[in-house]
Amino acid sequence: MPRTDRMFRLLHLLRTLPAPVTAARLAEETGVSERTLYRDIGALRSAGAVIDGAAGFGFTLTEDPALPPQMFDRLEIEALVLGLAEVRQVADPALAAAAEGALAKIAATVPERVERQMMHAVTMSYRFSPAEPARFIDTIRDACWHETALDIRYADAEGRTTERRVRPLAVVYTDRHATLLAWCCLREGFRRFHLHRMTACAATAESFRPRRVELLRRVIAEMGGRT
Repeated sequence: MPRTDRMFRLLHLLRTLPAPVTAARLAEETGVSERTLYRDIGALRSAGAVIDGAAGFGFTLTEDPALPPQMFDRLEIEALVLGLAEVRQVADPALAAAAEGALAKIAATVPERVERQMMHAVTMSYRFSPAEPARFIDTIRDACWHETALDIRYADAEGRTTERRVRPLAVVYTDRHATLLAWCCLREGFRRFHLHRMTACAATAESFRPRRVELLRRVIAEMGGRT
């Protein structure tokens, strides 16, 4: 594999494989020795890529200025346009506005040929029915990022109301409504809460850092990989 192609391959692996990625895994995937792999990591760092880690610990790509947006191919552009269109239709207003902003930033940095592909993408997204409003979404999103518990009041499908403390893990958007994946301290187990059934939601000072990623992996595994 030519060195330039190998560098692009290495960046792609650092982006897509679960971090941190060991040198042995990266060397195997790129077809080089670990000694050469370490030199390639050094070359990427010199080119501007921020890669954390060291031999024996694995590597994590923190910032990736070495591969600009104009390297997107046509199918990648289609995927970006379709994905951001979905966000604008199913997500809350703040996230929908962020999708608009992201698309504008990408369009401003790609060559004219690629910008035309973005403006005239052959795939589109349309929802006949608007999704239920994502209630308390700003509070929930902040709690997920900061790994702090929430106190919620929740009505189940039969209308029974309970007050619970939950550890929020992720918000899942479907075509009808948004759902919170969380660890429920009342039931001592993973639960899914429809945001439109919440009647109250308040942040707390209780932290469960750094367990969010571990808990999220567990709940996804229990659901068979489906969210």
